[in-house]
Amino acid sequence: MKSDTILVTGACGQIGSELVLALRKQYKNVIASDLKEPTGELKESGEFVRLDVLHKNGLSECVHQYGVKQMYHLAAILSATGEQNPELAWRINMKGLRNMLDVCTESSVQKLFFPSSMAVFGPHTPKVNTPQYTVMDPNTIYGISKQAGERWCDWYFQKKGLDVRSIRYPGLISYKTKAGGGTTDYAVDIFFEALEKKKYTCFLKEDTLLPMMYMPDAVRGTIELMEAPAEKITVRSSYNLSGFSFAPAELAAEIKKQIPDFTIIYQPDFRQSIADSWPKSMDDSYAKTDWGWKPEFDLSAMTKDMIANIEAMQETV
Repeated sequence: MKSDTILVTGACGQIGSELVLALRKQYKNVIASDLKEPTGELKESGEFVRLDVLHKNGLSECVHQYGVKQMYHLAAILSATGEQNPELAWRINMKGLRNMLDVCTESSVQKLFFPSSMAVFGPHTPKVNTPQYTVMDPNTIYGISKQAGERWCDWYFQKKGLDVRSIRYPGLISYKTKAGGGTTDYAVDIFFEALEKKKYTCFLKEDTLLPMMYMPDAVRGTIELMEAPAEKITVRSSYNLSGFSFAPAELAAEIKKQIPDFTIIYQPDFRQSIADSWPKSMDDSYAKTDWGWKPEFDLSAMTKDMIANIEAMQETV
């Protein structure tokens, strides 16, 4: 196992709860941190430190105490929640990142990961096969903060030499944690509702096509990016990353193959306008060329795996 000490902020969230476990299989010293206490396997598998990313001194003390060499900064307010509380979203997403960047450059941290999002794109961005470099006019606080974060990351690389790396995630689907306030949350909630109630009310229109990714691919891609040689990394803002695209009706059809009596109705809400401003698919050729990115799951394989794992979880409760 590798010995570099790694700190993960926002470790109890959707990405963090699975990324930490994957990192602990490869590295000896992985410290999880969050404002809330971890549970289950995340709590039992390694060390946890309660940290607030808005408190720079606490972050700095933790880094020096544990000799942290790599950081994954996952603490953030997501898109739908951010629109309901824009001041909180901006403060956590922006000030939290700036604190991380400064702590890295003022300490022994050698590498930082920052999660960006397809939310950095906007209404005037090409929707199909959205290029790596294109128009970016986000119209949500979440997207604005992520776009600004990308620029800060690139600036810290160019001006301060910090090895900062980033991914523009599509919508992420996982069974280990419930959704956390994002516009693509329907693609997580629908599975739990389908198994429990055999029906689901979707907050997006049935034909709303969005790029998505299954969490095992997202976790693997994140670690692959961080382990790639520095000379291979040509994008210091954030890499487009893609798995597969689908609309709610397509996902519902796949679920019905496994749960024949499942039904769905559509009642679009304020999240529809957010989804309409995002890409339908993304060009991730830079990630494929630079560090060999390749997704393993498609819609069918993801659906079968999600249902099997949720059923297994419910049987153990």
